[in-house]
Amino acid sequence: MTTDANEQRRVEHIDRDGTPATRVVVTRHYRTDVADLWQALTDAERLPRWFLPVTGDLAVGGRYQLDGNAGGEVLSCDPPRHLAITWEMGGGPSWVDVTLSPDADGTVLELVHEAPVAPEFWETYGPGATGIGWDLALHRGLAEHLRTGAAVDRAEGEAWPTTPEGRAFVIEAANAWVDAAIAAGDEPAGARAAGVRCIAFYTGEGGDGERSGE
Repeated sequence: MTTDANEQRRVEHIDRDGTPATRVVVTRHYRTDVADLWQALTDAERLPRWFLPVTGDLAVGGRYQLDGNAGGEVLSCDPPRHLAITWEMGGGPSWVDVTLSPDADGTVLELVHEAPVAPEFWETYGPGATGIGWDLALHRGLAEHLRTGAAVDRAEGEAWPTTPEGRAFVIEAANAWVDAAIAAGDEPAGARAAGVRCIAFYTGEGGDGERSGE
């Protein structure tokens, strides 16, 4: 299992309310209709089948909590096309915006995660710290669930990046985020070093620093 050719990644350095922030954008195509993908993303009974159990009030203005992970507020919801939430974990809030668009043979998902990021953290890990986490959820979790209709084993999913197949996926994803960071203006050597550290973090290994295919 490798990254999908239909995946796209983008990094933007922005200003949000006077504070420097980064925007990590993932775009992915799924071979299912908008209604099915929307339900997989927003239904409290279906979400744990590929991601995490969720509790709380999932209506606009309500607060949600993912088991052992982020919580936040539902900012807006326009079924079955658009969802905006805050993403609060380990500090101040960040913002996640999801848009679904139908195309000829399925649905395109665009996920935007915007956050203020301390310069030292960005220099250490770059966009991969956030981006690879979403890559794993949307690829190993959501795509597999949509393909098979079955629930994804949570323990197996968490351990997958340490397997040979999972490590290859993480390396490929990290390299793609390095390219996106450089395209956004990050210094190339620093971006590549951050990518290596992300590989080490997600795989639990030292990481060899080699780009996939090189």
